[in-house]
Amino acid sequence: MKANELCTVVIVDDEILIREGIKHYLDWEQEGFQIVGEASNGREALKIIEETKPHIVMTDIVMPLMDGEELTKEIKAQYPDIEVIILSSFGEFDYVRSTFQSGVVDYILKPNLDTEGLLKVLNRANERIILNHHSTNDSPKNNSIWNIVEKTIKGYEVNLDEPVITETFPYNTFYLLGINTKRASHQEECDENILTDFNLDSVVQLPYYDQKTNLEVVILNFCKTDEEKVKNKLLQNTQRITEVGLVLTESFSTFSDIGIYIEEIRLLQEYHFYFPNITLLQKLDLPKQTPSIAAFNLDQFTEDFTQQRFDSAIQYVRDYAKVFSTCYTTKVSEYKSFFSNIIFNISILLRNMDYDVTELEKVKYESLQFVEESNTTSKVDEYLNKFLMECYHCITIKRNQTGNPNMRKLLAYIQKHYAESLTLTGVANHFHFNPSYLSNYFSVHNKEGFVDYLNKIRIEEATKLLIQSDHSISEIGPMVGYTDHSYFSKMFKKLKGMSPSAYRRKFVE
Repeated sequence: MKANELCTVVIVDDEILIREGIKHYLDWEQEGFQIVGEASNGREALKIIEETKPHIVMTDIVMPLMDGEELTKEIKAQYPDIEVIILSSFGEFDYVRSTFQSGVVDYILKPNLDTEGLLKVLNRANERIILNHHSTNDSPKNNSIWNIVEKTIKGYEVNLDEPVITETFPYNTFYLLGINTKRASHQEECDENILTDFNLDSVVQLPYYDQKTNLEVVILNFCKTDEEKVKNKLLQNTQRITEVGLVLTESFSTFSDIGIYIEEIRLLQEYHFYFPNITLLQKLDLPKQTPSIAAFNLDQFTEDFTQQRFDSAIQYVRDYAKVFSTCYTTKVSEYKSFFSNIIFNISILLRNMDYDVTELEKVKYESLQFVEESNTTSKVDEYLNKFLMECYHCITIKRNQTGNPNMRKLLAYIQKHYAESLTLTGVANHFHFNPSYLSNYFSVHNKEGFVDYLNKIRIEEATKLLIQSDHSISEIGPMVGYTDHSYFSKMFKKLKGMSPSAYRRKFVE
């Protein structure tokens, strides 16, 4: 793709409304893209692709005549340089997984389609096109060497005496440099600084995109006598780009060993998650002894929590996290899953102990998302601590309530008399308070105001009666203090998200 050339796109979907919607999501040309065709099925798409030779094809999975899975295989067989983006609905992941094996760049869930997400995926595809363009450099020789590199990495036998190998890699030493630009805010600047600023004439650089790990890899070829200069130059460059995760293999001397060292770079990239402060991670940076950790004592943790030994339980989580973050051989997915489970368990324990977890639930889902998206252990630790701080806040509120004798009496009185016709004025008179003073006092020492708290208690009791008794809904309202049936239904739906009858059907029938 030439400089300043628009990246061309073909859209394939059997629903015209979807195609029209996608076309209106972006100012395409303003963002550097151009729609050159659209089709309603795979067969029609192949004809348009043959005519337009697009850079990117966006295709639905389920279509008549030829579906997206078959279309993807045809595209990759006939036009391997075209990048494919899958449009899928929920429940089609088996098909999507199959297309990934054919080499698609990404997929978008149609129910979640928005401008930002669409542009992000398009830009990712465009970056791969540019990278592959640099790899081939529009010359038969470079195109050939790129194919040979691909075959070598995948374990196919290649003729090492091919002239194109010795012409492309004339020197006797290799490095593989892995670049994870997910952390970078300016990916193009990162690539430029790392790849083109060696100022060493005797270094060959061949970019390669590793689809297995979505990692940009650069094959460096140089003379053995220049090895220290090359490494020093790399270290010098990476000091200026601390956002990017870089990994470097040991040097090797035989082209055919690229397949072995691509595995090393994939492993180092996984390990890099555990070394956020090392910009350029090498094998020599890894501890000589692999750290290990005992299994998390969930029983003891749960007992501490339920016995309200909160400081001990939360400190145990923090201490465990500190040690666990050094266990770099743990799969990143397992590491994240562990802390996601801890966050879930704490939230459930506090809810079961009758703590008000309304605000905690919001922080919980935010923390779970951030943990999943984290690129380093330090980021996971940051979001975990944010959640734990909110836990302390949740616990402190209840401690303040139960620690205040007047508040304890107020809450106990409401709990005992919720089924009666309670009013703020009536409760104020009972405790010899001014109603205005009581309203303010209640709000200061409790998360909800008087009316909201009373409604919460009544609706919770109503849910128990709906599940555990045979009373009709019209009977349950008055039993928990509501004389107006429509107001009871309104408050129930507000707090539980459904009507009393729907709630009973969901949990009883």
